Amino acid sequence: MAASSVARIAYLASDVVVDSRPCLPAQSSFASSYHALSKENNNSKAVFSLPFGADPGLTLSRHSAAGLISYTASSQPRLFNRLVAHLTDLSRTPVVFHIAIEDDLTDVLVLRSSIPFVLYSRTAEEAHDNALLASRLARLERKPILHAFVNLQDSVEEVNEDEVISYLLKESQATVTGHVLPLEQYTPALYHSYLAVAAVTAAFVKRPLRALTEHGSPSPHTVIFALGRLRIDSNIDGILFVDLTLLNPLPASELLKHVPSSTSRVIVVEQVRNWSTKWTPLYLDIVSAVQQSEREEFPAIYSAILEDGASLQPSDVTSLIQRAHSEPTSTRLRLGGLSPAPTKATTEAPHVPKHESSYLKILSQLFGDRLEVSNSPGLVPSQGPLATTPEFALGRIRGDLEQRNELIDTVKNLLQTYVSPKLHQVLSKWMLAKDDPVKSGQLGEDIVKALTSEDAYNPAIQKILSLQRHFPSLSRWIVGSDAWSYDLGASGLHHAIASKMDVNVLVLDTTPYSSRNVADPSRRKQDVGLYAMNHGDVYVASIAVYCSYSQVLQALVEADKFNGPSVVLAYLPYQSEDTPALEVLKETKLAVDAGYWPLYRWDPSKEAKGEEPFVLDSDAVKNDLQQFLDRQNHLSQLVRSKPELASEIVGSLGETVKEARRKKAQQSYQDLLTAIDAPPLLVLYASDGGKAEKMARRMATRGKMRGLSTSVSTMDSISLEDLAKEEYVAFVTSVAGQGEFPQNGRTFFKALNAAVSRGDKLFDKLKFTVFAMGDSHYWPRPEDAHYYNKAGKDLDARLLRLGGERVADLGLGDDQDADGPETGYKVWEPLVWKVLGVDAVEVHEAEPEPITNEHIKAASQYLRGTIAEGLQDTTTGALAASDTQLTKFHGIYQQDDRDIRDERQAQGVEPAYSFMIRVRMPGGVCTPEQWLVMDQIADEHGNGTLKITTRQTFQFHGVIKRHLKKAIQDINRALLDTLAACGDVNRNVITTALTSLSKIHQQTYEFAKAVSSHLIPRTTAYHEIWLDKKMVAGDAVKDFEPLYGEFYLPRKFKIAVAVPPLNDVDVYANDLGFIAITDEKGELAGFNVSIGGGMGVTHGNKKTYPRAGTVIGFCTIEEGCLVAEKIMLVQRDNGNRQDRKNARLKYTIDRMGLDRFKAEVENLLGYNLQPARAFEFDRNIDDFGWIQGDDGNHHFSCFIENGRVQDEPNGDFKTGLREIAKIHKGSFRLTSNQHLIVSDIAPEDVPTIRDLLVKYKLDNVNQSGLRLSSSACVAFPTCGLAMAESERYLPILIDKVEKICEDNGLRNDSIVMRMTGCPNGCARPYLAEIAFVGKAPGSYMMLLGGGYYGQRLNKIYRDAVTEPEILAILKPIIKRYALERLDGEHFGDFVIRAGYIAPTESGMTWWDRAGGEGEWRETAV
Repeated sequence: MAASSVARIAYLASDVVVDSRPCLPAQSSFASSYHALSKENNNSKAVFSLPFGADPGLTLSRHSAAGLISYTASSQPRLFNRLVAHLTDLSRTPVVFHIAIEDDLTDVLVLRSSIPFVLYSRTAEEAHDNALLASRLARLERKPILHAFVNLQDSVEEVNEDEVISYLLKESQATVTGHVLPLEQYTPALYHSYLAVAAVTAAFVKRPLRALTEHGSPSPHTVIFALGRLRIDSNIDGILFVDLTLLNPLPASELLKHVPSSTSRVIVVEQVRNWSTKWTPLYLDIVSAVQQSEREEFPAIYSAILEDGASLQPSDVTSLIQRAHSEPTSTRLRLGGLSPAPTKATTEAPHVPKHESSYLKILSQLFGDRLEVSNSPGLVPSQGPLATTPEFALGRIRGDLEQRNELIDTVKNLLQTYVSPKLHQVLSKWMLAKDDPVKSGQLGEDIVKALTSEDAYNPAIQKILSLQRHFPSLSRWIVGSDAWSYDLGASGLHHAIASKMDVNVLVLDTTPYSSRNVADPSRRKQDVGLYAMNHGDVYVASIAVYCSYSQVLQALVEADKFNGPSVVLAYLPYQSEDTPALEVLKETKLAVDAGYWPLYRWDPSKEAKGEEPFVLDSDAVKNDLQQFLDRQNHLSQLVRSKPELASEIVGSLGETVKEARRKKAQQSYQDLLTAIDAPPLLVLYASDGGKAEKMARRMATRGKMRGLSTSVSTMDSISLEDLAKEEYVAFVTSVAGQGEFPQNGRTFFKALNAAVSRGDKLFDKLKFTVFAMGDSHYWPRPEDAHYYNKAGKDLDARLLRLGGERVADLGLGDDQDADGPETGYKVWEPLVWKVLGVDAVEVHEAEPEPITNEHIKAASQYLRGTIAEGLQDTTTGALAASDTQLTKFHGIYQQDDRDIRDERQAQGVEPAYSFMIRVRMPGGVCTPEQWLVMDQIADEHGNGTLKITTRQTFQFHGVIKRHLKKAIQDINRALLDTLAACGDVNRNVITTALTSLSKIHQQTYEFAKAVSSHLIPRTTAYHEIWLDKKMVAGDAVKDFEPLYGEFYLPRKFKIAVAVPPLNDVDVYANDLGFIAITDEKGELAGFNVSIGGGMGVTHGNKKTYPRAGTVIGFCTIEEGCLVAEKIMLVQRDNGNRQDRKNARLKYTIDRMGLDRFKAEVENLLGYNLQPARAFEFDRNIDDFGWIQGDDGNHHFSCFIENGRVQDEPNGDFKTGLREIAKIHKGSFRLTSNQHLIVSDIAPEDVPTIRDLLVKYKLDNVNQSGLRLSSSACVAFPTCGLAMAESERYLPILIDKVEKICEDNGLRNDSIVMRMTGCPNGCARPYLAEIAFVGKAPGSYMMLLGGGYYGQRLNKIYRDAVTEPEILAILKPIIKRYALERLDGEHFGDFVIRAGYIAPTESGMTWWDRAGGEGEWRETAV
């Protein structure tokens, strides 16, 4: 049998095997083979058997690092639809999908477009050989393979087991893996890889393996491409048959080889009877291939469906060709048994396994005619296949209950009108007994009889008669399998539990106790019982019919009586329908006695009566528990030795719990009384930065403290239909970009706009008010003023147009007010309370303190938090919000792809979360071996690129959560780490990459490493979480932070070491700077100390500003580490922990005063710093090209635009650096300007390195001075703070500004231009001569006048400009600069001298005189 042969190869070739079982009673075609092979090989392979309905993609993704994975299954449409969602994650995983089909390929071809290699086998022999080929190909190329085969009973000559592994591991070169190929080369490369592996496989099995096989006429007039079991034994004159084994990749050139020039007609015959779209998959490929040919006349191409290929005769083919001759090419033909088009036949009811019918029989016996199984298989013929799903059943029950409530209301209304005494009596009796299981039905029949003698035209009577089927009180059940428990949300089980409806759910668990470990251990079932009990209002029971029949009856009766949702977990262990009852009994007893399946009942309604809600029914478990309690343990000894104390403890325990419950109930009752007269308030918010969310949550909390029933959520979480049902709603929104809605409110606002355009009046009962948050100075120009709080204003207008009633005036919060948006909020909030009638309520309870970063740090147990637990949570690609603050200390930022954020939100899925990892690498020096590891990590765990940052280190982007730990472990294996690369600690210490002074560089590099090591956090959390407590070197240290304490620093702390005359590190942009001073002999004597630099700003907030550092003295090399420590400690103890926007060292210094801050530092040192010594900077850009150091070694500085190391059309930079690293004997130096130096090249190695630089175009430093001096941060799509493009846009802008420079003879003149996507200043824009800081997509704040060597801050020239405005502004300034500059005058100095901009004297005056000077001044800033 083909399936057993494929199963054998899958087992022998793979590291992990996953098999999906079909719907019962069918059995897996592969399971028996796996069972036998596992027995023979002592379970040496991991084989996971998944139940029908389970998502296999989750299991495959979890084992993606295991090696080769084989997945086997029979063709099922539902299965493939689930797999499609995971194929992107599996795109670099060696996995073979072996799919057994009957005679139709429709379902399996859904996957074809998403998988690079697709094979098709017509015979069992082909299935065996292609299974081998697919396994080797997947291992070699590390890509998924789809192998579809017809499951025939043919005999197969199989290869020896011992030879399979040697065949798979036979050395060969991968064609595609690790290479980034142009699109036009990708398919041929894949095809070449297939051919190479097919040749090896053919030699191994001694049978030919071809992608396309042809037989028939050598000069045909008709070519028939066959995909399916088309078998014609005899040749037909003029016809060539081409059978396809390879469906992907299928190069056009290969297809055309089988279409000779004599061909006038091509017929594409495919066995896809159920294909729903117009064009079949192979047909389109062949049409495309023929159209690419250089023929003068194209053959006519027809599509045909193969009905039954096994019984074809030559006459059938002749008839097909005749029909093609008379039909247009758009007609779809049929071959083999021209059956009529499939009609919608009555769907057969699913089979109910005989063992499971035992529970259904019990339900039927207990409840008789009252029983309604809402997802009964009997509904399928009339309702369709979805009738058995829990979602359908729950909706059906909800509809029935709503109709029954409608019946009750109608009966009530009828009783209030005049009816006959007899009818009144029977209606009244039914109202009293409507929930009685017996009387309700009997009385309902009496009512129907009585109604027939009443006024037939009474609408209430007519309505009751139409709803008469709802008179009986039914016992409504939903019956399902344990597959529901793998995903409580997706299965619909959660909705049933949370519905509060009177519905009963019976979940059957059929996993035998002896087979419990066969399932995927990482894909565990959720504890449905515990989950349901945590809801507090759900009846839960665990039963087993083969253990305690009476307990089953008791539980089912109690579930039926319970007024609310009930979940009954029923154990019924069996492998197949052939499993004897004795085996089921044995497995049940094992599971119950071992405690694997405890029998219990949980009835929350008993708690209100003072009874115990939980009853344990497992005798074996109860006996063990009783024995434990009866032991003479230490507690018993305490009772004897101190009876008074012990009796008080033991005796009062129950009373204490009861008292606590009583108080809680009393409090709930008081809360109910308080809120009974107050209307409910819904608070909806839209927020990107979190400020509007905090304000909304605070308002909801204050509402609760005033006795209101309040709830709070995002705007996108509510539909317009649900909003129309609300009475009082308060909206709180901030603004994004140019008056746009924040991300979590955009879908809602689009829906509002659509409703307005239709002229709907949805909100006739809605009473609303809006509070909008914005910055009136963010858009200072008069023509842009309408962007201020535009989102809130638009929302207010739309709600009014849709019929809503504004009950409190629109509130406007302005960041420019004294208290920011709080000023406007304090006016608006009382208006809301007045409308709701709670303005006079006195609130005595203190408001809960908002959770800040300081709370998170203090509660984190030295940076642990719940990071480890979050990494194990596979239900989301994200970590908890609090943990994302802590992971920064570990060098990790959580991000998502903002390019597709809207698309994913529209799809109803979470953002495409990934993580950025930053390496801690003091001084920016790494070895070639470390470079190769970083390169490998980028490919295996990241997005395939390396980012060189302005902090002289590597960043990896696009690392998904399940790769996070492995990536960090790989970094540590390279003797690097990520600890303290981010967070409120000292970060990566950077130093000047001055290659000409090799000795000085080595000394400053060692100093940078010493400072970094001295200030590193001492917590062991990093090693516990990421390295499994395995230290890189040395022994584990105790958790104690001698420098940071449990709160760490108020904000980040940055240190730079500069070596004059080069200031490439922008030493004045750092919290602490060390400026190297040499003595008269050229030796390093020590450092001038600069403090208080920092770049971060908040748009429009004049309490924030950039600041250039101030030199306060000189220290020796030996004193440096201690000086750094004491400066950091003063900041630790005096920094602003209340407001993170004002927490950096620069604000601490300006608040305390420079002299006082310096005095505090010197007090901790115990001595005064020496006076600063003379030095001079002349530039802050890198020196590109070849440089020889004073030690004789050579260095080459590569231009890496914006630090992104990747293969591009202009040059394979990443590949080139990898090749250099393989032979380089020196080191690599990363610069703070995001470039790279291939350093310490011995003279004899220069020619080899030079050749590689030329080959990979890494020697191209012949760029303009402007481009060489530019820098940009990452921004979109990964940075969550970005407001505009930066890295992706700056090169485009430079192309245009570069042209202006060239036109004015300035191509080689250096002008420092920098760009960031937000005002945080990662690329140090506030020290650039020209800078652009993102405000909204396409809009930037423009700054001019920075010092060329980083000594002076620039100033805002225009508050918001677009590209045309940028070019219009720069063109005349650059032209004038070219004509009027003084000798040696730089652009930043010129714009000040020429009067365009005022110089910035200090950080605190940065906002002063912004907007230009004189005639160039902007009217409003």
